[in-house]
Amino acid sequence: MFSRVGLWAMMLLSYLLALILSVYPLPFIWQWWRPEFVLVVAIYWMLNMPQSVSLVFLCVLGLFQDLLESVPFGQHSLGLIIVAYICFLSYQRVRNFPRWKQAGWVFVLVGIAQLTDNWVQSMAGRQLSGVAFLYPAVTSAIFWPFCCVWLDRLCQRYQLH
Repeated sequence: MFSRVGLWAMMLLSYLLALILSVYPLPFIWQWWRPEFVLVVAIYWMLNMPQSVSLVFLCVLGLFQDLLESVPFGQHSLGLIIVAYICFLSYQRVRNFPRWKQAGWVFVLVGIAQLTDNWVQSMAGRQLSGVAFLYPAVTSAIFWPFCCVWLDRLCQRYQLH
């Protein structure tokens, strides 16, 4: 029982930290390069504990992220649900990949989410930015190994795996 409660607490805290990092102020030039922290943390949990991730929770998390970032309502939820579907189809294969291949997989998943975000932004009448919308996919792939090591150590320390 404690392990289950600890897992949920760890997941909620990691999502909360990711939400804080997603709105942490950065200099203007670096804002385009901000990794998609919430999406990377969600990918980690879907890869390692797919039975503990709820699509309803991810949808609500995306709506909350939309409110925090002042973007069209449903933009992040759409990206999270699409990525979750792909993760649930492929997690058994991908979790056996080395970290550098997983980082490439994260690049593709975040790129897909960024495409949906860009599509929603264009539907809302906002100007598109060329291929600059893929910068967060690059930084998220670079951030992936650090996120994995950090969350793996926390899970091992609290014996959540």
